[in-house]
Amino acid sequence: MRFRPCIDIHNGKVKQIVGLSLKDNNGASVAEENYVSDRGADYYADLYRQRKLNGGHIILLNKKGTKEYEQDLVQAKEALNAYPGGMQIGGGVDASNAEQMLDMGASHVIVTSAVFKDGSINYENLKNISYVTGKERLVLDLSCRLTGDDYYIMTDRWQKFTDERLSIGLMIHIGKYCDEFLVHAVDVEGCAEGIERDVVRLLGESNNIKATYAGGINSLEDIEELELLGNGKVDFTVGSALDLFGGSLSFEELAKRYE
Repeated sequence: MRFRPCIDIHNGKVKQIVGLSLKDNNGASVAEENYVSDRGADYYADLYRQRKLNGGHIILLNKKGTKEYEQDLVQAKEALNAYPGGMQIGGGVDASNAEQMLDMGASHVIVTSAVFKDGSINYENLKNISYVTGKERLVLDLSCRLTGDDYYIMTDRWQKFTDERLSIGLMIHIGKYCDEFLVHAVDVEGCAEGIERDVVRLLGESNNIKATYAGGINSLEDIEELELLGNGKVDFTVGSALDLFGGSLSFEELAKRYE
């Protein structure tokens, strides 16, 4: 179990937002903000590098093709220059730009919408991007929301449901194309009100799946519960609750605890 740090970028700034609040409104991307940093993404990447925390992720929260996405990309480049090979990158990634992201210094690219296209798995897209990156440099984002008794994978910056249910069977099936999974529990993402326990339990069920959980962590007690429910196998990331981003959970304490 490892602590994986994060850098979320929206409208060209490092932010922490409430995940479900992210919307496109008359051509603008808006979100409920928990924290907006006055520092660039390179500051955080260099901090993670100094503490030898690798395998974290940079997420671009704007829609690909917009000027705001290009602003996000500028920040991401600076972060990857500060910590080459130390962080993954996601947001608007597909087979057309995955190689560019890796050449910028990302260890892996993170993909959702290009693979879970129009509500289901597009195997042609999955195979194409896995071919471009190599299995060992691809992360599939299985961000999910609860509907009824099951969790379903979300796309388009957590705004659209797919027909694909999060399950061990699904992860084993598509795991042959990727190195690991990133799973945001969207209902609690950015809320810092506790973890989505059933998601963590599910991720901890298999010995052969590498996964990082994100969403709702607010305290060391949450992390200890995550370790227990995930059988010590599920990595985690913390956003809004960290003192780096205006919260009360000590980054330094976490870095020391999980170095």
